[in-house]
Amino acid sequence: MIATARPAPRKVTKRPAKGSRIDREGLEQKVLIRWLKGEKLRGKQVGVLLEDATYHVPNGGQRNKKTAADLKAQGVRAGVSDLVIASARGGWHGLYLEFKAAPPHDAAFAGSQREWLSRMEERGYLAVLAKGVEEAKAVLIAYADWPATQVIGCPESMPHGSAWRRIAAE
Repeated sequence: MIATARPAPRKVTKRPAKGSRIDREGLEQKVLIRWLKGEKLRGKQVGVLLEDATYHVPNGGQRNKKTAADLKAQGVRAGVSDLVIASARGGWHGLYLEFKAAPPHDAAFAGSQREWLSRMEERGYLAVLAKGVEEAKAVLIAYADWPATQVIGCPESMPHGSAWRRIAAE
């Protein structure tokens, strides 16, 4: 009996579905966050002051109806900005940054997003729409250049809630 070599199995590669959407906004936002982390490592003011105070609110994306209903019941709101910078500067309590991909790939600015930014400014937060990484970088650099917001007098003390400062770290 003569042994014959078997052909190598074919690699199965997944191809993106035709017309699959490229999340340009998400890709650009990753670039922005990577830049901010790099600025912190390089000792730049914008990174040192803002990198560990910046977080993304995962409010968008495709979800099934049950998950969407559960998240809404847990407090997810339409229009909430993509990035929150929890650092009080320039007389503001913090910064809400609505991030869009650079034109021509920018998505529409929804009415709920406009309303959210307006509401945040009414409550003492700086609210900015930035289209693209370069515009967002310019916003963050300018914001980091402003002096820290000063609290005048003693802040109120909250009598309710758990005393997290006294709970031993696990």
